[in-house]
Amino acid sequence: MKFGATNPVPRSSGAVIAGLLALALAGCGQETPPQPAPKATPPAAPEAKAPPAPAPAQPAPASADKALAERVRAALLAERGLNAHGIDVVAKDGAVTLFGTTENKMKREIAAKVAAAVTGVKSVENRLAVVAGS
Repeated sequence: MKFGATNPVPRSSGAVIAGLLALALAGCGQETPPQPAPKATPPAAPEAKAPPAPAPAQPAPASADKALAERVRAALLAERGLNAHGIDVVAKDGAVTLFGTTENKMKREIAAKVAAAVTGVKSVENRLAVVAGS
């Protein structure tokens, strides 16, 4: 490198620097107006607070519904002669709905009876479709 030689700045770098300067200058003079200070409120007199209410002893409805559906599903799987792998169970406030397929009409009815016998079941909606070989 020769003494006194200058290294020219590439044109693309000069354009970038000019763009950044333009952005910086564009933001000048655009100040946000000052916000008024919030008014001070006098301190409130201490109030007697009631102790917090104890947590409810019952589980949340969604988890209770899920638990009921699991109990019905387990009862269906435990029933001999009933292929419950094609049956889905949905529970809502004690109302159970059976979805899926069974091999014949008799097994469809057995599934509804087994579901109705589970503790906590208030009603059963049987939407099982009869599909031979299911």
